[in-house]
Amino acid sequence: MKGGKINNSRRKFLKSSGLVTLSTFLPLSFYACQPDQNSKIRFGLTTDSHYADRENAGTRYYRDSIDKMNEFVAVMNREKVDFVTHLGDFKDEDLNKEATDTLRYLETLERAYGKFNGPRYHCIGNHDVDSITKSQFLSNIENTGIDKSKSYYSFDKNGFHFIVLDANYHADGRDQFYKEGADWQDANIPEVQYNWLQQDLENNELPTIVFCHHPLYEFSKPDAKFHVNDYHKFQQLFEVSGKVLAVFQGHVHEEAHTEINGIHYVTQLGMVDYEGLENNSFAIVEIDDQAIHIKGYKRVGNQTLAV
Repeated sequence: MKGGKINNSRRKFLKSSGLVTLSTFLPLSFYACQPDQNSKIRFGLTTDSHYADRENAGTRYYRDSIDKMNEFVAVMNREKVDFVTHLGDFKDEDLNKEATDTLRYLETLERAYGKFNGPRYHCIGNHDVDSITKSQFLSNIENTGIDKSKSYYSFDKNGFHFIVLDANYHADGRDQFYKEGADWQDANIPEVQYNWLQQDLENNELPTIVFCHHPLYEFSKPDAKFHVNDYHKFQQLFEVSGKVLAVFQGHVHEEAHTEINGIHYVTQLGMVDYEGLENNSFAIVEIDDQAIHIKGYKRVGNQTLAV
């Protein structure tokens, strides 16, 4: 299916769903928590908190993330968003890499995150499976209404469909575990998850937002690769469905946006970076009949992305 046909099909779907197609990208100049009266849904978004009891390294102030998470939750409760999502690398490890200590960091941050008065969700990041396994991580967090064994899943809210993906796999489909030597630049979504995603999109009739820790578009630096292997086939799946509005990702600790065949791919700043609450970073995302509005807090910028 060619891009023009995909976009036309997608426009028809969005129109039938009550979302009007625009063609502009409008940067906002200020942060405002007040919800637009036309908003259909509002959710809180943050990523890469990397909490651990360890000294800072470079821009990463690991201990500060507990206070930053408390502030995030307080703002989300005050603003009464519909749910919150963390895009992965929730916790980190210290230099000893002991599972007992790493679990303590996870449990401490999850208690803070759990003070949000509503549904909350996690993506799994590569640092979430460093000195603890994926099953250990999942056993100690809550994804509201989701079975604890599930690392990828979907849910509906206020007339929208949300999909959470997990790219922490080896190419052969085994879970990655970095204490056993996994390569963080080798991010894969295995065939069984791809097939699940395809079926999930086919069964869904709602406008859709996708969350994944690793970028689902090409994102490289001179010395590192950050994107999911075979990301093109996931882009194609999103496009063919005609339902996906945007994909939100973390991992790169940078703020970036690109639009590919009518779908927005957005990466967010890491909460862990830079010292103190004045350098916190998170956002409220509002979706209305015309656009996705990203209303950034402190270091995070504001964007309006036409749908």
